Amino acid sequence: MVYSKKIIIIGAGGRDFHNYNVCFRDNPEYKVVAFLATQIPGITGRRYPPSLAGKLYPNGIPILSIDGLEDVIKDYGVDEAILSYSDLTYDELGHVLSRVVAAGANFRILGPRDTMLETAKPTIAVVATRTGAGKSSVSREVVKELLGRGYKVGIVRHPMAYGDLEAMAVQKFASYEDLDRYKATIEEREEYEHYINMGLTVYAGIDYGKILEIVERENDVILWDGGNNDWPFYRPDYVITVADAMRPGHEIGSFPGEINLRIADAVIINKIDQAKKEDVEKIIANIKIVNPKAKIALAESIVEVDRPELVEGRKVVVIEDAPTITHGGLPYAAGYVAAKKYGAKEIIDPRPYAVGIIKKLYEKYPHMSAVLPSLGYTKEQLRDLEETLKRIPADTIILGTPSDVTRLINIDKNVVKTSFRINIVEGPTIKDMVDEFFVKASKRLLD
Repeated sequence: MVYSKKIIIIGAGGRDFHNYNVCFRDNPEYKVVAFLATQIPGITGRRYPPSLAGKLYPNGIPILSIDGLEDVIKDYGVDEAILSYSDLTYDELGHVLSRVVAAGANFRILGPRDTMLETAKPTIAVVATRTGAGKSSVSREVVKELLGRGYKVGIVRHPMAYGDLEAMAVQKFASYEDLDRYKATIEEREEYEHYINMGLTVYAGIDYGKILEIVERENDVILWDGGNNDWPFYRPDYVITVADAMRPGHEIGSFPGEINLRIADAVIINKIDQAKKEDVEKIIANIKIVNPKAKIALAESIVEVDRPELVEGRKVVVIEDAPTITHGGLPYAAGYVAAKKYGAKEIIDPRPYAVGIIKKLYEKYPHMSAVLPSLGYTKEQLRDLEETLKRIPADTIILGTPSDVTRLINIDKNVVKTSFRINIVEGPTIKDMVDEFFVKASKRLLD
């Protein structure tokens, strides 16, 4: 077999595998030398298995670290690098591009035309301009609206392919037993548990073509629940993009966050209750410049805890959703807001007590000094999280993460769980957006 072009795919255990499946699997015009992994600790050193890689790769495809990008390009004569991950500032994107080109290869990003799968059922997408903007709280309200109208909703979650890739090709999560059966990481549980608690099923995995066949067979409507600030894998009839009022400028300064802003039918600016008025006005102005047709809604993020008496007057340590405060760039999230709101005596700085991978993350992301990331992709990382928590002299642990980490590690302190929901205070409501969605979907299906 003669290949015309050698490529590498740079990703983070999600978009990279999808792009491979839809564009390069069984395509003799390309030879995929390797996947180069970034962002997510501990997922290198594996192989994309033959059962997923297809007939051209009987031994699968190695998954290496992006740290060796230049060496891989040189040693294997790579012609082109395909960037296939999200939540990058344009500065970060530029550095990756420069590394690739300086090493002698071409640089390419595959767009929606090549990577979105067509659906036969009405499809609505909830995406964001940055991770941690509040997609899940918006998605929940959309699902409630659809259920209230009598529709059966298939919730398809952006992939988080961190475990046994062959075993997780197609997954359905309807119970906590499913989470255990698939050995779901904390990050996966953060996105699935709130739907499970609502009695709903979430579809995820690696092969989104096969997943689509099942979702369409079992449901009336598809909700694409985005990950990071990536655009959907399925072509939506309607796009709701969530912007973060605490990060003005990121809506036009991040990749592919700006793409999500430009394809949005409606934009919800979330967390306006935590932001400066001038920051919200800046975001509104940016939206009107790049997507003047988009409807704009302003929303508060209402944070609550289940046991406020364990926060007031106590020394607390806050655990936040890891992607939000690592590559997402936020210094804190819902847990820290809850600690302030409910009168914690002291929010303990976790850094002096951190061990292992947790300690390394503080060195890599110094901005997250006040909170602890909910890292738990591997047993070793869970062990480091557990040991770090044991060392911290706190009365109470505030779980800002939606995942109940007490199911995965032993905790010797009081635990308070946070919840958060959106409250739209200005602009179109979720009901208005769902009304528009059905108008657009009906027109497509009739055409």
